[in-house]
Amino acid sequence: KGIVITSHDGSVIRSTLDNIQTQQYSTLVTQLAAKGKGVVRDLDPEFLRIRSKKHEVMGTRHMHTKSYLLIVIQNPHEL
Repeated sequence: KGIVITSHDGSVIRSTLDNIQTQQYSTLVTQLAAKGKGVVRDLDPEFLRIRSKKHEVMGTRHMHTKSYLLIVIQNPHEL
């Protein structure tokens, strides 16, 4: 369905989605990743995956700099 790349603070760098969806996914996934990191501080999570009936949302931080977040949204039934 689409890809969104954001900076560490949630500012959009690039996206294949429309503006409304881009803002929704970037805001929600950035907040969720920050909350997840706060919960599991010792593990330093690098990958987030959420699957629903309609979509699968995956997010990962740049491995070395952690300066941006790559968010991939796809239909789990089209895999």
